[in-house]
Amino acid sequence: MFKLDKKIKYVVIGDPVAHSLSPEMQNAGFEALGLGECYGKLHVTAETFSEFVEFARKNLDGFNITVPHKQRIIPYLDSISHEAELTGSVNTVINKAGSLHGDSTDGCGLENALREAFDFDLNGGRILFIGCGGAVQATAFHCAAQGAKALYFANRTVAKAEALSLKISENYPDCECSCCALNDDESLKFFIKQASVVVQGSSLGLKDSDPMPINPALLQDICFYDTIYKETPLLMAAGQAGLKTADGRTMLLHQGARSLELWTGQDAPVEKMRQALYEAMEKRGK
Repeated sequence: MFKLDKKIKYVVIGDPVAHSLSPEMQNAGFEALGLGECYGKLHVTAETFSEFVEFARKNLDGFNITVPHKQRIIPYLDSISHEAELTGSVNTVINKAGSLHGDSTDGCGLENALREAFDFDLNGGRILFIGCGGAVQATAFHCAAQGAKALYFANRTVAKAEALSLKISENYPDCECSCCALNDDESLKFFIKQASVVVQGSSLGLKDSDPMPINPALLQDICFYDTIYKETPLLMAAGQAGLKTADGRTMLLHQGARSLELWTGQDAPVEKMRQALYEAMEKRGK
């Protein structure tokens, strides 16, 4: 069922996947390394997932995974990194002679994005996460593993935030974890005062009609990062308030660069990948 040009040895899979700009970004990286355009994309549904995995074992050297398959892949893997196992999320698979190894580069992507945007070091840092969905769960454990001093979580469903906080604390007892509801302004004020960076990791802002996840007036004396790839209303409000801000394109760039490094064992040509990604985004915006 799955057919690819023989030169394609890496793909991104998802349902849907047509919107993905990973091929433009990754092929720029592979080209710069002299490996040619060897990255494509495949639409894989839940019904065709098992068939794809067998196809990948025989025909691919690796693949990226986007929603909704980041958890679905885990039972099919022969090995998995500790971080990916903790988060229950895999976005990168390396095929070694038919043996599939799963990893997550989301956390590394956020780490490098925050360093680039704000000169922020995870070691000893304090972060407030807005939301507790897949993006936050896939990155929060990495932050703790890299020595974050405190992680705060604000979520609509507090029980979900509490469960995430507890799991991180159990695995990284030196990392302080606290949480609150999105509408708990007093707790949010305290977390924002303690933290250096807010990471907006919910889906609110994808649609123009979405409400802001938190009261923008609370954002003071802090850096603001939105994992969404466009200027959301909350990101705009943070910028208008004079805060340092950045959107999610840099996280996408750096997590993709780390995937390429895992596959090739070579340093990723990040600036070539950045140029291709930003040009593709601009073209799509038009």
